[in-house]
Amino acid sequence: MKIYHGSYTVVGNPKILTDGFYKDFGFGFYCTNKENQAKKWARTKKQNHVVNIYHYEEDKSLKIRHFQEMSEEWLDFVVACRQGKEHDYDIVEGPMADDTIWDYIEDFVDGVITREAFWVLVKFKYPTHQIVFCTNAALETIKYEGSYTV
Repeated sequence: MKIYHGSYTVVGNPKILTDGFYKDFGFGFYCTNKENQAKKWARTKKQNHVVNIYHYEEDKSLKIRHFQEMSEEWLDFVVACRQGKEHDYDIVEGPMADDTIWDYIEDFVDGVITREAFWVLVKFKYPTHQIVFCTNAALETIKYEGSYTV
């Protein structure tokens, strides 16, 4: 599978980043199978806008969590990761909680909206995808193919 990483620089040798704020699926190296989404990620950077391209070959011996769609399990997993709770997966793949969806998640966590209201609000959001490589063993499954500026 071809995957992409939006950045401000060429990332020929990805690394697991464990600093900064908590993300949907915890710390790791984030990619997507949607090229346009990677372009959007790259354009959020203040300097340079680079899309890195990789080939991903799934390794069934790794511990992989795959969310086909936003679900109750996905919501609980994202909330836990965004609160800093760690998991033991090598790779996690599924929909992304963009800024709008994250606002709804925060409202849910804060008790401003119910779980049911959350699902009504996110129902019409465009499909997104992210795959995070959480361990060095997971990074071994991707091979850098090149990059370009957007």
